[in-house]
Amino acid sequence: MEFHENSEQTEIAVLVGVDTGTYDARTSIDELAELADTAGAVVAAKVIQRRDRIDAATYVGSGRLEEIKNLAELNDANLLIFDGELTPSQQRNIEDETDIRVIDRTVLILDIFAARARSGEGKIQVELAQLKYSLPRLGGKGTELSRLGGGIGTRGPGESKLESDRRHIRRRIQSLEKELAEIARRRKNLRDRRLKDGVETVALVGYTNAGKSTLMNALTNAGVLVEDKLFATLDPTSRALLLPDGRRVMLIDTVGLVRRLPHHLVEAFRSTLEEAAFASVILNVCDASDEHCVEHLNITSDLLMSLGCADKPIIPVLNKCDLIGSTVVLPATGDFVMISALRGTGLGNLLARIQLSLPLTRRRAELMIPYTDAGLVNTIRENGVMLCEEYRPEGIYVRAVADIIFLEKHKEYIVG
Repeated sequence: MEFHENSEQTEIAVLVGVDTGTYDARTSIDELAELADTAGAVVAAKVIQRRDRIDAATYVGSGRLEEIKNLAELNDANLLIFDGELTPSQQRNIEDETDIRVIDRTVLILDIFAARARSGEGKIQVELAQLKYSLPRLGGKGTELSRLGGGIGTRGPGESKLESDRRHIRRRIQSLEKELAEIARRRKNLRDRRLKDGVETVALVGYTNAGKSTLMNALTNAGVLVEDKLFATLDPTSRALLLPDGRRVMLIDTVGLVRRLPHHLVEAFRSTLEEAAFASVILNVCDASDEHCVEHLNITSDLLMSLGCADKPIIPVLNKCDLIGSTVVLPATGDFVMISALRGTGLGNLLARIQLSLPLTRRRAELMIPYTDAGLVNTIRENGVMLCEEYRPEGIYVRAVADIIFLEKHKEYIVG
């Protein structure tokens, strides 16, 4: 049990977890504290109870629940946040016993997503996840909703939607799913167009707050919001990236991950996360200064496998290498790249690795192009890398890095 100084802010929370031995409860509740801070709450205390199994009625035992109630009163806490997904009856029983508003890990993350979503797609995804979570919890929620009055866990669809009948919410879910299906169709059309145009894509995936936005800015000057908070950016960003060999690829950011990401969110954001499944290369970015960096890499790898990315080139990228402390354990094996996106360290090595991991579509060649086909020089200049260009009596001598398909089409002009 840990205590922290009180605050005059409205949302004062006590965090509650149960350690059944299935995961690292201490690390998980520390992350829950970061999530609560991101949502705007002040954490007054953390409570972890060791149990063989979750209590079916009140999540924690009745004696510990009484202690939590007293602890909340002592700290003037007005919110209990449970580090797991509560059943409707558990939430109702805990609120009846403590007379304090109760939310769980899923609601907290959904609330952050609702506050961070900016694009139309992001807002649809968040609302869909919230409604699917709320639907089985509508029964008997009248008194609970009247107690809310705003705060963490109440952003998004709002009380009026949650108080609507099940048929209305199901209709709304169906409508949102149709909108997302249309967005997914448009996203697929964009991917198909990139494939037709020969545009390679590189996807940034990884644990939230690993520095993906900073890396995106460092590589492309994207101007993406950078903030030391979980889920600082939610909506995906795409920018052109120039590689050392002159190739242009599309760098795509994706939503950040956390431990035990609620399945509602995995499903809602599947179309966004699937950008990784269709990418030519995936950068698995993690915070090298975090003592759990290896675990973070594994969390991301597991999700990538579930999305069918096993056959994709995946480059582990250890960011914030300038902040590595003595307690940090780096991966024992693996061909990872160490960088500091903020300081620009190692970015050259990263670009070289991306270049090597992409399918070979270009090669260096020397050509003697007759003046009657001089337009080909512009084609090389626009789509390749011009290394040397000389106008000679017999034609235009060019040394360049050009597309293999282009070179095959005009192989009669190749002289070296």
